[in-house]
Formats: sequence, structure tokens, C-alpha cells
Amino acid sequence: MDTFCKLSGLDPLWDWNRTWYTASPDLTHCFQNTVLVWVPCVYLWLLAPFYCLHLYCHGNGRIRISCLCTAKMVLGFLLASFGFVEFFYILLERSGEIHQHMVFLLSPIVRSVTVILALFIIQLERLRGCRSSVFLFLFWVLAVVCSLVPLRAKIQLAVDEGIGSDVVRFLAFFSYFTLQLAQLVLVCFADRRSEGKSGTEKNPCPVKDASFLSKILFWWFTGLVVKGYRSPLEADDLWHLRDEDSSDKILSDLEKEWNAECARIQKQEKVLASGTALGAKLPDQAQLLRKLQREQSSGFFLLRTLTRKFGPYFLTGTLCIVFHDAFMFAIPQVLSLLLGFMRDDEAPLWKGYFYATLIFLLSCLQSLFNHQYMYTCFTVGMRVKTAVMGLVYRKSLVINSSARRTCTVGEIVNLVSADTQKLMDFVVYFNAVWLAPIEIALCLFFLWQHLGPSALAGIATVILIFPLNGYIAKKRSKLQEVQMKFMDGRIRLMNEILSGIKILKFYAWEKAFLEQVLGYREKELQALKKSQVLYSISFASFNCSSFLIAFAMFGVYVTIDARNVLDAQKVFVSMALINILKTPLSQLPFVMSTTMQAIVSLRRLGKYLCSEELKGDNVTKAAYSLDGEDVSIENGTFSWSGEGPPCLKRINVHVPRGSLVAVVGHVGSGKSSLLSAMLGETERRTGHVTVKGSLAYVPQQAWIQNATVQDNVVFGREKLKTWYQCVLEACALLPDLDILPAGDATEIGEKGLNLSGGQKQRVSLARAVYRRADVYLLDDPLSAVDAHVGQHIFDKVIGPKGVLRDKTRVLVTHGMSFLPQADLILVMVDGEITESGSYQELLSRQGAFAEFIHTFANTERKESAIQRAGSRRSNARLSMVDFMPCSRDLSQEQLIGGDSTNTNLQNMESVPESEQEQVPEDLGRLTEVDKARTGRVRLDMYMEYFKTIGVALVVPIVLMYAFQQGASLTYNYWLSLWADGPIVNGTQQGTDLKLAVFGALGLAQGIAIFGTTVAISLCGIVASRQLHRELLNNVLHSPMSFFETTPSGNLLNRFAKEIDGIDCMIPDGLRMMLGYVFKLLEVCVIVMMATPFAAVFILPLAFLYAFVQSFYVATSCQLRRLEAVSRSPIYTHFNETVQGASVIRAFREERRFILQANRRVDLNQTAYFPRFVATRWLAVNLEFVGNGVVLAAAILSVMGKHTLSPGIVGLAVSHSLQVTGILSWIVRSWTDVENNIVSVERVKEYADTAKEAPWTVEGSSLPPDWPQRGTIEFQDYGLQYRKGLDLALKGITLSIQEREKVGIVGRTGAGKSSLALGIFRILEAAKGKIFVDGVDLADIGLHDLRSRITIIPQDPVLFSGSLRMNLDPFDNYTDQEVWSSLELAHLKNFVSNLPDKLSHECSEGGENLSLGQRQLVCLARALLRKTKILVLDEATAAVDLETDTLIQSTIRTQFEDCTVLTIAHRLNTIMDYTRVIVMDKGLISETDSPANLITQRGQFYRMCREAGLV
Repeated sequence: MDTFCKLSGLDPLWDWNRTWYTASPDLTHCFQNTVLVWVPCVYLWLLAPFYCLHLYCHGNGRIRISCLCTAKMVLGFLLASFGFVEFFYILLERSGEIHQHMVFLLSPIVRSVTVILALFIIQLERLRGCRSSVFLFLFWVLAVVCSLVPLRAKIQLAVDEGIGSDVVRFLAFFSYFTLQLAQLVLVCFADRRSEGKSGTEKNPCPVKDASFLSKILFWWFTGLVVKGYRSPLEADDLWHLRDEDSSDKILSDLEKEWNAECARIQKQEKVLASGTALGAKLPDQAQLLRKLQREQSSGFFLLRTLTRKFGPYFLTGTLCIVFHDAFMFAIPQVLSLLLGFMRDDEAPLWKGYFYATLIFLLSCLQSLFNHQYMYTCFTVGMRVKTAVMGLVYRKSLVINSSARRTCTVGEIVNLVSADTQKLMDFVVYFNAVWLAPIEIALCLFFLWQHLGPSALAGIATVILIFPLNGYIAKKRSKLQEVQMKFMDGRIRLMNEILSGIKILKFYAWEKAFLEQVLGYREKELQALKKSQVLYSISFASFNCSSFLIAFAMFGVYVTIDARNVLDAQKVFVSMALINILKTPLSQLPFVMSTTMQAIVSLRRLGKYLCSEELKGDNVTKAAYSLDGEDVSIENGTFSWSGEGPPCLKRINVHVPRGSLVAVVGHVGSGKSSLLSAMLGETERRTGHVTVKGSLAYVPQQAWIQNATVQDNVVFGREKLKTWYQCVLEACALLPDLDILPAGDATEIGEKGLNLSGGQKQRVSLARAVYRRADVYLLDDPLSAVDAHVGQHIFDKVIGPKGVLRDKTRVLVTHGMSFLPQADLILVMVDGEITESGSYQELLSRQGAFAEFIHTFANTERKESAIQRAGSRRSNARLSMVDFMPCSRDLSQEQLIGGDSTNTNLQNMESVPESEQEQVPEDLGRLTEVDKARTGRVRLDMYMEYFKTIGVALVVPIVLMYAFQQGASLTYNYWLSLWADGPIVNGTQQGTDLKLAVFGALGLAQGIAIFGTTVAISLCGIVASRQLHRELLNNVLHSPMSFFETTPSGNLLNRFAKEIDGIDCMIPDGLRMMLGYVFKLLEVCVIVMMATPFAAVFILPLAFLYAFVQSFYVATSCQLRRLEAVSRSPIYTHFNETVQGASVIRAFREERRFILQANRRVDLNQTAYFPRFVATRWLAVNLEFVGNGVVLAAAILSVMGKHTLSPGIVGLAVSHSLQVTGILSWIVRSWTDVENNIVSVERVKEYADTAKEAPWTVEGSSLPPDWPQRGTIEFQDYGLQYRKGLDLALKGITLSIQEREKVGIVGRTGAGKSSLALGIFRILEAAKGKIFVDGVDLADIGLHDLRSRITIIPQDPVLFSGSLRMNLDPFDNYTDQEVWSSLELAHLKNFVSNLPDKLSHECSEGGENLSLGQRQLVCLARALLRKTKILVLDEATAAVDLETDTLIQSTIRTQFEDCTVLTIAHRLNTIMDYTRVIVMDKGLISETDSPANLITQRGQFYRMCREAGLV
């Protein structure tokens, strides 16, 4: 190159004397005219082919020519023409001596051709839809930077010689430079959208429209921050989710990959299983080991699938963190040069300014790359969360019964809340797993360069710290598993409490369950406390690591040789490296902990996602045919799980096309299991099941969605108005719709809580009828409706003249009056079909069926099925989980065909939205949507939190922090004094004393760190315990109306996510924030000690910092609230789906529910995405403020070179380098605290809601044996369900004497159950009073009242726990008394045959007992309490007639001396009562003995006549 330059008469390429060893540095002319011109050109030509290939492979449509594109092209042509003009100018001017000007000829041509290439790339980008080019941005940056040196030279020349010396060249160069600069400015903007993509989205994410520069600085986010500052953000202000972040996009590919992975796992298991089958049976330990290996491998397979999907994008972030590390390690090297400059009196000032500027630029680049990395990680984390939630949701729709029983609703909700969060954390910190050791190794390498072998002492310290923290991480991982186990138990119990809250209130059991929850909570907090103390040791050891390493290295360095001098360069470059070392060291315990937690979560998720699914071949689906058999089972044996005992044996069923088949048998005989077998919900062991055509199913316990009545009936299909009305009429729903506030647009609460049992069952039936399926499976649908309604439904829907008359119907029933109309009757006993045939055939055989019929024929022939209908209103608001082995909410296709009015299909026109009747939006609204509060968190929320800790603890913690930072400042200042100490004969004096003082100060700081960490953690636990207790008390003291209007998902969210935030996130945030705020004060003090003039820079920067921060916090806090609010509906929907999975499967509606779940998850991510971008926006902007402090400290140090010692400069600059990190962490921790304090706000929300009356009244004079007689008196009693609604009971005046047996009857909605609710004060009186034994019920505590009277409710609700706990949660009764009550409830034989007897574990919702058995357990509860007043709320609904007769006789004998109130649908059960009360529209229409009422021929007589009793 030198030769080439010499030809053109130029100096050599490089000259150190001209460039470095001079007071006025400059580059040689040869370098300026060759290297500086060619570098941008080489960059473009080398990378252009790869970039063009990338554009070719990733097209985004075509962009029309815009003004921006035109401007770029015009400037490009001008730039290219400049080069050619210069080339011809030289050619003409120096034509004679051309060989001497080759450099000047070549450079313009190379430059012009390169610009033409750039223009070509601009056009290619436009054609491929690239709106902002990183590639060209870097090219123009290089071009401008390379032109700066010639620009300085030209300006210097113009100053020295005047512009007239060569005016053409000067003008040409300045014009060229200006055009380059303009091109750089233009490339900073993004072009318009490509064709076909503009305007299609409402409120699109601005990152799509952002330029490269805007993306790396996050300026595209500024609009939302400003909007959030001006007024609190609302959900509508948030941007639409980007396509690549949406559930549909993420899950479409991932689902296929995961299914393929699952198929591989199953294949491996089959190979292992076949190998085991050939040999002997594996011992128990080997089986357990295999099970653990399977769980671990399933977690690994999940990780592998996620890596394949998200790995490539994640690697771009990894590249950013590698660049970040390169700049981070360059800074101490430049600092070393700066301190060398300070020590060298001869060094020119420009070098100092050069080093200071270089440190600033490296700091800026470090910030940019760091935040691009964090942005990538959080984006990947968000997508992983979407992916895992989607996979778990899809799995919950196909999981089989045995696997479902091992995983409760609470645990599934935990998988999608806690475990997905752990995976997101893992994504963010994963790179630290491999990068932290590399960073530590590099730091130690550079320390070796400065301190030689003494650096080994630092390595030894690190090696000592590691095993300790590894051990702590392991212990904490185990403790976390223990804590998660107790948390799962607590959430599961809360789930059940919220489901069965009505039962808890009826029985006054809140205290027992409150103690259980607090027991779980205490164990959870004990595990957390141990974990936090261990964490404090880890945290203190890592935070003191920089001191310990420095102490070890400096101590060894000065003691091994007296001539080893610690000067400023050695001390502060080492300290800068140790501060870098501190980040990976302090991250490592957290990374270890996060990795351990992620492994646990992956294992849990993998185990669930790999659990057994329903087999598609359980049932063979065949095409519908006009003749033959629609359902056939040949020699079938079925069980609920692969290993469990069979629930059905030797089943042979052949159901002819269009026939009505009745299935009868005792409780638990397998009737519902038979329907489940037809649906494919049970495991087929042997035999063959075939179903032709579409299926429809009505479950025994209705599963109702939290949606309008219309949505529940139509269930995702188009509304056909005529057919819809026909279905409502046939299912007797029209009178109910007249009562509901908004008709069929009324919202039904969660689990149908604002409908009676009968109404829910009819809605469930209507859903099936609306479908027009070929085969109907009806699981006792008439058991929950009134007698006359049951007859109506049978006639209009199920019977020979009903709308389903041409369909194949399989009806499970306990009633008998419908049996003569059945074409075929199947009699079931213990899971086998013992008899089958028509009604007459079975009677003629004189078998068990005939005997049974003759026994009950006299009293019940006409009414039995209708009795069944009336016997209960299965109030599913009490039972959260409806998955019984014998009563399953299933169904597998859809329903209905014919119609009683013979309406043709052509007439069933669909109704456009606009033509449907418009109902005011909030008229039928019941549940309250979880609302986000607005504005910043109020100061009193912080005060509430600190109040629960106690001021006596808060003040000492702050003082300890001040002491901790004071110790830090002192030992750092002591180091600077040591570094500036005089050197006598090549040695420093008093090194032992200096080392001892240094060690003592560092030790004091370490003890203070441990103290503050433990104190904050324990204070956090104190606050968390108190806030959880308050929340639990507030919820359990709330009235029933609160639970009817508050979705359980909202409450579970408070108990799971928000309490978890209060447990860990707030103390962690406070600890970090206080630590870094005090650290920042220390840095500011040190910088101002060194250069007091720095205050001029620091104060404005502090105001700027505060200004930007205030902008941000308002937005960030509101985004946190919006994200929290949009999270609750996900859990509610998950909850609803898990409970109704079988119904959803039966109706083949999985796809629709998956889309609904996707929509809810996307809505949540819409708030989460701007939330984490907000943190990046703030951090980037504030770190530039921090880098300003670095620049100020460095420049001022250079300016004061002659007055400042190297030690104080080293102290100031090395500490100012920490400012960017400190500011970033302050922001992060402050935001975390502000965001998580919202959890306190949300938990405190329920303190202000209405509460029910006190449970006990202090100083009450109520006798211990009250009520002794059992008299009840109503005086002008009125009751309403909610304020604003009409009275449900209107002025009831009634007196009931002791030992009187009173039956309460009436149509649906007449007010029968309202009387019971009034007696138990579930609803308070709107007017009037109720007296029991002369005591006004309003004057006594709710528990005093509810524990002294007994109800057998409509719904048989059990809780998970032992059978004994379900009967007697307070342990008030002996085992003998419990057994006696079971005997009277006809359960003794069943319970004594169980392996664990009374300790038999009931699963969640009691789903491992049949519905009838659960009803008998409720009877046993009542027999155990045996109070003077008993209320029966249609209590024998789910039992067969024989058991029902036994129960009725038990009630008559055991409660003979009690007052009994029976709310009855079946009139024959109350015909021997002393009195009957007939209710109608909230009033008593008749009251007298049954015989007298019949003679009066009033309403009761008409009801008896309908029931066939007169």
C-alpha cells in the first residue's frame, strides 16, 4: 500500500509520530484517501450478496414509491455523480501525469460504484417490503464516520491557508459530506407500509412502523408513555398484538411438533413395557425409578420442542449479549489507559479527552446491546407463556378420567400461572448459565495481567463461594418444591371452598375450613422463611464477593513482596474488573435458583402434557344409516383407568334405530358409566362399541357456562329463530324466561348459580335438543324438575310424541311411570346388565325387576318418574367439579331432529344480529368483570403495607442500609488513600494496617447486608401472612350475593398470583431498590468529592431522571393493572373448561373453546407486551443519563489533571461506570415494587365489600341447647335476592309448632327454597322477622343459628379430604356416632367395604363417589347433627326408589321429635305430613293438612291430580 501511495506522491500509509506521539494528531493522506474511503465500500460489497439473499427469502409485499424513497434515490444519484465528476476532473486536469494520481482516480470510482450498489439495494428493499434497513444504516454511519477525519483536515487547511487556495475541491468535499449526512438522516426513517397491509388492523403496534434507530432506542414506545402520563391508560388504548406473538400463529406449528414428540415418547414406553412384559415384573423401586425418569424426560422433551420453535429468534438476543460483554470488558482497559494518562505529566490533553469519549461511547453501545438482548428474551418468554398455556388448555380437553383425577382444577390453574412464570424467568436468565462462568474467567484473566499470581487468591475466593451457594441453591430448590406443594394444596382447598361456599354457610363450617387453609398457609410460609434465610446468606456472600476478592488479591499482592505497590491504576482497574465480576457472581445464585425452579416446572408441565388421553378407538364412529342399530356394544368390559377395576362387565347392548331405551338400577350400579362407555369416556378393556351418526348427551349434573341463556342453548351454532322457540317451549323454559330480568339475554352466573337446579337441567336439555343429533344419551334429565314439568318434557321431548320421537334415545331414569312407554329396558346391577327387554317382557319373567315394580306399584306407578324429576334442583353453584365416575358431563356430538309442530327445516331461518331483539347491555348482567383501577398507586397502599409490617421494624432497616453503604463508601475511600500513598524506596509504608482497616470495613458491610436481607425477607412474610389472613376473612365473611356476582377466577387469582407477588416480589423489589438507591447516593458523593464541579452536571441529570421516571411509572403501573385484570378471565375460562371438558367433547366444540382460550390469552399478552417494553424504554433513556455522568466525571478529571490525584480520579471514574447499571436496577426494582404493590391494592379490595352479619355475638344469652322445642314463626316476612330486584317472598306470616312436619310445595320460582334461605339467613330479611323458640333470628350470630339447625341441601357437595372430615369437620362426635349415622343413612355396608373405612379420601368435589352416594353422605351429616329443626331441600334426588323409601322411613323415625320442613317436588313423600304450605309467586296461597287441601280442590288438589295421586 505504501508503494501505491508513493506512486501518487503521498506519504506512507501509517506514521505513529504523526498519529499518536504528537500534540496535534492526524492520519496520513494515504490513509485518508485509501482506507477511509474503501472501508464502507468493502463492507457493502462483501455483505451485499448475503443481504440480497435474505431479502429474496423473506418478502413482505411490495412498497409503492414514496417521497422518502424518491429523496434517497435523488441524493444517491447526486453522490454517485460527484464521484464520476471528480474522476473526470482529475483525468482532464492531470492527463499528462495520470500514473501519479492513481489513488485519487480510483477512490471516487470505487465510491460512486458503491453508491450505485446502495441504490440498487434501496430498490430491492422496496420491492421486498423492507421498510427500514439496518444494513444501509450501518453503511451510511461508516461512510460519515470515515469522512470526519478528512473533514477535520479540510477545515484545518481552510483555516490555515484560506478557502481560496482550492475552492472547487473544498466545495465539492463539503457538498459531498452534507449529502452523505442527509442520506444518513433519511435512512433513520421507516418507509410506508407495503401494499395490502395498510389499514387492515385497528390500532396496530407501532414497532411495525418504526425505523431501525427507533427500534434500538425504543422511541416507538414514547407515544404510549405520553398518553399514559396525560390520562390513565385503558384496554382500548393498547395496541393490537403482532401476528408473530398471537396464539394462533405460535400454536399452529408448535402443536404438531409436540404431538409428534408425544408419539415418540409413547413409542419408547411401549418398547419398555413390552420388554418388561417378557421378563419378570419389575420391583417397586425400579418401577418408581422408571416413573421419575419418565417425568424428567417428558420435561426435557417439552424443552426441546420449545427450543426448536423459539431458539432461532432467541439466538439473535444471545448475539447481542456477546457484543454487550465485549464492550463491557473493553471499558476497564480504556480506564487503565486513562489512569496511565493521569499519571503521565508529559501526555497531551487530547488523549485524556479521547479516552473519556471512548469510555462514554463504549458505555452507550453496552447499554444498547444489553436492552436489545432483554427485549428479545422477554419477547421469547411471552411467546413461551402463550405456547405452554395453549398446550395445557388443549390437553385439558383430551385428558382421560384417571389422569384427570390426579390433577385438580387448582393444580391446572397453577400450571398456567406459577409454572409458566417460572419458564419465562428461565428464558430471561438462561444465557447467564453459560455466560457467567465465561465472564468470571475473563475477569480473572485480566486481573492476572494486573496483579500477577495474586489473582489466584481471587479465584480461590470464588471457588469457596461457589460450593456454599450451590448447596444453598439445592436446599432452596427442595424447599421450593415443599412450598409449591402446600401452595397447590391451599389453592385446591380455596377452589373447593369457593365452589361449596353455600354448604359451608349452611353448616357453619367456615371456621373449620379457614383453619385448614391457614394450616396450609403456615406450612407454606415456614418453607418460604427457611428459603429466605438461606437466600440471605447467599445474597450477602455474593454482594460481599467484590470486597472478599479485592481483600484476598490485594492482601496477597502486598504481602508476598514488599516491592509490590498498589497504585491507582492497579487498584481501580482491578476494582472495575471486580465490579464486572460481581454481576455474574450475584446473578449465579438467582440463575441457579431460576434454573432449578424451571426444571421443576418443566417436569410438572411435561408430566401433565404427557398424561394419558382418551383413546379415539374406545368407540367406533360409523356413518348414519336409516335402519339397523344406532348403538351397539358387544361383550364390553370398561374401566375408568387402565389399571383400575372394571366398572362395567359383560355388556351386550343393541339399540335399534329410533327406539327409546330406559336404563334402570340402584345407586352406583353403573348406569351413568354405561352412557360414558357409549361416549368413549371410559377405557375399553374388551369388546366393541359402535355408534352411528351424531351423538347428543345430557349429563346428570348440568354443566352451564357463564354466558347468556341463549348462548348456553345455541352453544356456538347459528340461531334459527323458529326452531329455537320450539326448543324453549318443548323444554318448558318459556315461563322461566319471563321471570328472568332480560329473558334469554340474561347472563347465567358461574356454574349456573342464579338458576334453580330444574332450570339448569332444562337449559342443559335444550342445548342438546337444539343440536338435532341422531343418537341421544340422557342421564336422568328429569330428576331435577317439578312433577308437572317432568311430564311436560317427557311428552314434548323424550316420549313417543316428543320432538325426539324419530331419534334413538337412551334414558337413564329412577322413575317408573315412563317405563311402559320404553321400547327396551336395561336393568343394571353392580356394573352388569342382569335383565333386558320390554316392560311387559320383564314383568312376565317374574325376576328382580318385576318384584321391584310390584313393591312400588300401588303408590308410585303414575308418578315415579315425575317424582324423580322433582326430587332435586342440582344447584351446581355448590359443586365446582362435576366429574363423577358414575355421573359425567359428557357428550359427543350434537342433538335433535323432529319437532312437535312439524316445522320444516327450510323455515328455520337464521336471525341476523340486527334483527334480534336488542336488550340493554347491563339488564341481564350478573357477574362483575374484574376492573382495573386507574392512576398511580395511592401512597396509602404503601402505608397499609408498611403498617402490616410495623414502623418499629421499618426504621431500623433503613438505618441498617445507611450503615451498610457508609461502610462501603469508607472502604472505597480508604482504597483511594492507599493508592495515593507515598512510595519510599520502591515500597509503600504501613500496608498491614491499611489491609486490616480495609478488611474490618468490608466485614462490617457484609454483616449489614446479611442483616438487612434477612430483616426485609422476614418483614415481607409478616406482611404477607397478615394480608392473606385478612383476604381470607373478608372473603369468608362475604354474603352469598358476593359469590354470585364475583367469578371464582377473580378470587383464585387473588389467592394465587397476588399473594405470591406479596410473598416474594415486594420484599425482593424493596431490598433491591433500597440497596441501589443508597449505592447511587454513594457514587454521587464520591464523584462530587473528586470533582465538586460535577454537581453542575449531576443535578440537572437527576431532575431529568426524575422527570422521565415519573412519565414512566404512571404508564407502567396502569399496564400492570390491565395485565392483572386480563389474567383473571383466563383462569375462569380454564376452570369452566376443565369442569365441562366432557360436555365440550361430546358436542365436538373443542375448536371453538380453544379459539376462546386463545382470545383470552392474547388479550392478556396485549397488556403484557407494552409492560416489558416500557421498562426497556426507560432503561435505555436513563442509561444515557447515566453515561452522561460517566462522561462528566471523566472529562472533569482530565480537565483537573494537574490538581487531582490518580487515586481519587480512579475512584470517581470507576464508580461512575456503575451508574448505568445502578440506574437500570433502581428503575427495575422501583417498578417492581410499584407494580407489585398493586397486589396489595387488589387483595385489600375485598375489605370494603359488604359483609354478612357477625358469626357470633359477644355476650349472647342464647341457651346452649337452643332450640329446645323447634317452633318457627314468620311475622310479615319479606326477602329479596339482590337490591333492585322484586321481593321473592312477600309478607309471609306463618306459625309452625314443635314436632310438626310441614311440606312446602309450589311451581318453579314460587319461593319454596327462599323460605329455607331466609331461615338460615343466607339472605337477610327485607322486612319482617323470623322467631325460633321465641328468639328473633336477627339478634343472634350466624354460626349460633346455622350450627343449631340442619339442612339436607339440593346439591350433594363433598370436599377433598377423609370421609370422616366430610361428616364432622370439627371432630365433635365419636367414631361410634359416625358409624351409627352411616348405618341409618344406608351407607354402612359401602363404607365398611372401603379399604380405608372412615379415612377413605374423597377426591375434589367427591367425584370418586356416585351422585346418589354423595346424597346419602349429606343425609348422614344431618343424622349426626340431629338438631330440633331439619330442612329437606329436595334431598333425595339422585337415589333410586328403593333407597329413597328407606331414607324417607329413616327421616320419619329418626326425626320424629323434630320439626321437619320439606321442600318437595314429589307430593307422595309429604302426603302423611301434618301440614302442607302451597307457595305461589312469593306468597302462601294455601296451607292446611294434605287431606283438607285436597277436599278444598284448590291449587294443591290440581298438583296432586297432575301427579296422579287423586
